[in-house]
This record gives sequence, C-alpha cells and structure tokens, in this order.
Amino acid sequence: MQELDAVLELLAMLATDVRMLALFALLGVAAVSDWRSYRIPNWLTFGGALFALIYGTLAARTPTAGAMSAFGGLGVGFAAMLPFYVLGLMGAGDVKLMAMAGAFIGPQQTLMAVLFTFIAGGVAALVFAIHRRRLAHMLANVKTAAQGMAISSMAGIRPTGHVHMSQSVGKLPYGICIAAGTVVEVLAHQLGYV
Repeated sequence: MQELDAVLELLAMLATDVRMLALFALLGVAAVSDWRSYRIPNWLTFGGALFALIYGTLAARTPTAGAMSAFGGLGVGFAAMLPFYVLGLMGAGDVKLMAMAGAFIGPQQTLMAVLFTFIAGGVAALVFAIHRRRLAHMLANVKTAAQGMAISSMAGIRPTGHVHMSQSVGKLPYGICIAAGTVVEVLAHQLGYV
C-alpha cells in the first residue's frame, strides 16, 4: 500500500512539475530523433539547456543557488561525456543531450544519471549485438579496445576508440540510452532510492 501511495505521489508531482515535464518531453523527442536519423537536433539541446538554466535560476529559493545547480549539472553532464566524444565513441549530440539533462537536474543527480545511462547503454549494446547475431564480434571489440587502452596508457600515448567498419557491430542511437538512464534516475531519486 505504501508503494502504491509513493507511485501516486510521484505521478502527481510529475504532472505538476513543469521542469520535469519539459525534461521528459525533450528526452522523448531526442530519443525518437536519434532512433530515426542518428541525430539529436541542436535546437533541442541548446533550447532545452537554455530553458533549464532560466527556469532553474528563477524557480529556485535563491537565484544564485538555482543558477549554480543548473550550470553545475550542465557542466557535469558535458564533462562526463566529452572524453567519449574525443575518443570517437560517442557523437556530439549525445554530449550536448547529457549536458542539457544535467541543467535540469543539477550536478549530483547528473552523476547518477550518467551512471544509469552507461548501464542502459551496456544493456542496449548487448541486446543490439544479440539481435544482429554479432555478440562474439562485440566481445572481441571490447577485448581489443581494453587491451589497446591499457597499452596506450602504459606507453603514454593517447588511445583511439575507433573500430574499423568491418569489425563494427553497428551504430547504437545513444540518445535513447541517455533518455532512459536520466528518466530512471529522476524517478528513482523522487522515490528515494538514490
């Protein structure tokens, strides 16, 4: 009974929280766009981040605290994903989407959302590889990448994350994973699990 009350309270909160409604809508549009075209539009990420920064600043108890939370979340989301973009493992739209989501939820929740996103990405990659019957290829790629990164770090050389197209399992629309990880984190946070 307490769990049902908690879920009903969560749904009521989500229905009345403009910020979370906007975040979930933007994440949904980004996921669909990434699924269809492997692109996340700049208008969505920049517009969403601008909304989150303004709303977060104006709706907080003090504008300074609201601005610090929004800018902090944006920075954490950007910084957490940027290395994967630099290595060629992730697109720029994915980095911008995580930064936008961070602006909505603040720095502490963004760290957890990144963790949940990586878990969602790992599960999605496994499902994708199994569906395409290329799990052995994927596992071989992971082994090769891990060995290459270890050797590169010992030699002091910048590792590359590029996999030759003939060895690639395929392209994963990571915006879906970011959306799923962020939504799960927000719901888990509201229910008191994280």
